[in-house]
Amino acid sequence: MKTRGLCAFVAVGVLSITIVSVGAKRAAGEAAGEYAKHFEALRKLSIEVAEAMPAKEYGFRPHPESMDFGALMSHIATTNYQFCAGLKDSNPPALPSPTEKEAVVKFLADSFAYCGAVIPALTEEQLSKAHDSPDGHLPGREILLAMYVHVAHHRGQAEIYLRDKGIRPPSYMV
Repeated sequence: MKTRGLCAFVAVGVLSITIVSVGAKRAAGEAAGEYAKHFEALRKLSIEVAEAMPAKEYGFRPHPESMDFGALMSHIATTNYQFCAGLKDSNPPALPSPTEKEAVVKFLADSFAYCGAVIPALTEEQLSKAHDSPDGHLPGREILLAMYVHVAHHRGQAEIYLRDKGIRPPSYMV
């Protein structure tokens, strides 16, 4: 009788540990769900904006103190890497300094691919914990918000560059 009770106790303990473990793994994938969902729209529109500008206009700047279009797109890419590396508590990989359209678009797309691997895998702990970022030492959720605002801000600038050149920017869709 004691053996049966001990076996039942052990079985319940193992089952409880398994349930908690599976729940934690599931929660890790779900913790950043809303961020991952909106990241795809951010990625898609940003790359479409970069692709919309003709290669010969990548050096265009609307004002002498403004970044040129290619530098603006590269700035978005660089900070994407910095924000997402910060969320992993690591340094960003070595980054290129492209100037030609094809290379800038690739750099931008690669930065979104890098972040696209980081963001959906964030755990609740990583979202709550403070990390280093281009905007300072912030909780993960605030880093994601800062990154999304940063991308939207500079992409909005890039859309004005397109309009200055008579190009209709791509439409925003969630």
